[in-house]
Amino acid sequence: MSENQQENRRGALPRFAVILGTNEIASAVAVHLHKGDYGVILSHDPMPPVIRRKMAFHDALYDDIATVAGVSGRRADTGVDIRAGLARGGEVLVTKLGLLDLIVLGSIDLLIDARMNKYQVTPDLRRLARLTIGIGPGFCGGTNCDLAIETRPGMEGRILQDQSTEPPDRVARRLGARAGDRFVHSDISARWHTAIEIGARVYKDFLVGHLGTTPVHAPFDGYVRGVVRDGMEVPAGVKLLELDPRGRKANWTDLDTRAKAIGKAVVKAIAFRTTREERAPLPLHLVK
Repeated sequence: MSENQQENRRGALPRFAVILGTNEIASAVAVHLHKGDYGVILSHDPMPPVIRRKMAFHDALYDDIATVAGVSGRRADTGVDIRAGLARGGEVLVTKLGLLDLIVLGSIDLLIDARMNKYQVTPDLRRLARLTIGIGPGFCGGTNCDLAIETRPGMEGRILQDQSTEPPDRVARRLGARAGDRFVHSDISARWHTAIEIGARVYKDFLVGHLGTTPVHAPFDGYVRGVVRDGMEVPAGVKLLELDPRGRKANWTDLDTRAKAIGKAVVKAIAFRTTREERAPLPLHLVK
């Protein structure tokens, strides 16, 4: 099928990418694709909860201002909203619609799974879009996606054509003088309540919120880098809070180094696949 036929079949939509996830990694990828003239749709998945919300487009789902690296996100509730947003351009679209709802829009140019569901079964994305990319643990290029991208610290951004990404090692990378202890996890499944804002300075044992009726305190002095949105129902064992211990060097907005590397890797992966296809010899029956 020619490109013109594809465009006509899906109602003359511009080329667009569907990214599964609204976290900071998905958002970094969205920024790079948006700047590369893709229409971008971020599809929300409730697990795991998003905590680095000032580095992500997640809060657009609640009509809050969501701007990352100079790019704005806008909520889209229906297929009509998405079509209008893609035609209008200028913004990343953020929706609660799932992949099955988005497939009916037409042929997806690019499908990226950036949900970072490290411990869940990884789906087979192949044939759901013209190019599929899996980000993080559980993906293998050529097996459950066309290309996979490594996310492990120190290896982030590697493009894997026929290899698996590294499995999760449950080791948190260091941020200043802290590592895994900068996160507070949920001990139980309950509704989360907090009045704390991202960027706020807190001190050791400061009350940051309640999980159900259980009080949750800051583990040390620092700045709030991430926190689950107030009023969310959360399961046991997920991250509720992240503190940045770096004092004046603390950062909770824009794109961090790891997210930038992964976003750039997606752009390189697209270029790699395009170049490879252009160089591929024509099938014999098409050679004149």
